[in-house]
Amino acid sequence: MELVRATQDFVIDGQPYPGFPILLWDSMESCVPANQFFRTYLLRGEIGSNRSWPSTGRALYDFFSFLQAHELDWHDVDRGEAKSLVAAYRDYCLTTCKLTQNTTRQRLTYICKFYKYALNEGWVKRVPFTYEERKVKREASFLAHVDASGGKAMANDVMPRTYKILPKFLSMAEIKLLLTAAENPHHRMMMRLALYTGLRREEIAAFPLVYVFDPDKAGKTERNLRIQLDPFDGSGMVTKGSKRRDIRVSRQFMADLYRYVTKVRGERASLSKTPQKALFLNKSGEPYGDNGKSLNRIISETGKQAGIKVHTHMLRHTYATQTLVSLQRNPTSGLDPLVFVQRQLGHSSIQTTMVYLHLVNEMADQAVLAYDDELNALAEAG
Repeated sequence: MELVRATQDFVIDGQPYPGFPILLWDSMESCVPANQFFRTYLLRGEIGSNRSWPSTGRALYDFFSFLQAHELDWHDVDRGEAKSLVAAYRDYCLTTCKLTQNTTRQRLTYICKFYKYALNEGWVKRVPFTYEERKVKREASFLAHVDASGGKAMANDVMPRTYKILPKFLSMAEIKLLLTAAENPHHRMMMRLALYTGLRREEIAAFPLVYVFDPDKAGKTERNLRIQLDPFDGSGMVTKGSKRRDIRVSRQFMADLYRYVTKVRGERASLSKTPQKALFLNKSGEPYGDNGKSLNRIISETGKQAGIKVHTHMLRHTYATQTLVSLQRNPTSGLDPLVFVQRQLGHSSIQTTMVYLHLVNEMADQAVLAYDDELNALAEAG
C-alpha cells in the first residue's frame, strides 16, 4: 500500500476546521496514529495559525514515506544500532534531499512531537532520541547577570545544530533594477507597497482599497500618514494573528497609490462583476489568494528578468534594513529606529527585529572596508 497525504474538513464543537491534514493509505484506510496526533496536536492550539498545518502534514507524510520506502516500522525504537529511525531520516533529508538545516529541523520537530505523543499513548516504550548538553550563544539581556546556565542547554541529539543565517535584502541598485523590470503597473505597485511598508505577502494581497485616499483632500499636512491595519473593520484586511497595528507611509507614496487607484486599477476592476474590496486584482479582476503565494511567483519572475534572485519576504527584509540604515543616518528626536521598525513590521518581540541590526552593522563594516580600500588606492597612486 502507498501512503498519500490529503486534507479533510472537520467541525468540532461548532468550530470549523477546513483543510485539516490527514494521512491515508491508497486503500483510503486512515493512518490512525498520525491522524490522532494531528487532531490532538493541532486542535489544542500548539500551532496558532492553521496556515502552518500543511507543513506538519508534509513532515509526517515524508517521514512515513521514508520508512515505507526502506521497509522500516515506526514502532521500532529499539533497533540496537547506532542510528535511530529519526537520525536516519535526518541524514536522508540533509544528504540525499539536500534540504537546509532549518527545513530539516522543522520536520524533525514535528516528528519528535509525534513520538512524544506516541509514548504518552503507550504505542512505543521510549522515544528514538535522547538529550545532550550543548553550548549556546544567547543574546545579551537585562537578566543576563543572573543566568546560571553557563552558556549551556539540553538539546535533542537528533536535531542539526542551528546556525544563524542573516536574512537577505536588496541593495538600492537592485531595487532600481527590479522596479525597472516590472513593466506591469499592477505588479510594480505591489512591489512598491512591500518596499515602502514591509508588509507580508498575505497583507499585500488583502490590502483594502478603502485604505487609499487622496492626501491633498484629507486635510492633513503631515509628511508621513498613519494607516491602521484592522482585520475587524470590515475592509477585508488580513494580518498575522489577526492583530491590529498602525503603519506609516509617506505622503508622496500615498499620492502614488491614489493615482494608481484612479488611473490604473480600473482596467482590472472592470473585469469583475462585483466591486472588490482588495486594492490589487489579478488579470481576471479578482483578488489574489489570501495567502499571497501568487505574489511570490510574480516577484520571483520579475527578479529573473532583472537578473536578481528575490522573493516577497526579501522585500520585507529590504524595507526593514534600509529603513534602519536611513533612520540611523538621519536620527529623529524621540524616535527609536528599532522600535519604529518593530511596530511597522508587526513583530511581537523586539528580539525578532534585532536581526536587522546585524545586517546594518555588516553594511557598515563593508562600507568601512571599501573606504579603507579607496584610501589605500589613493596612497599607492601618490
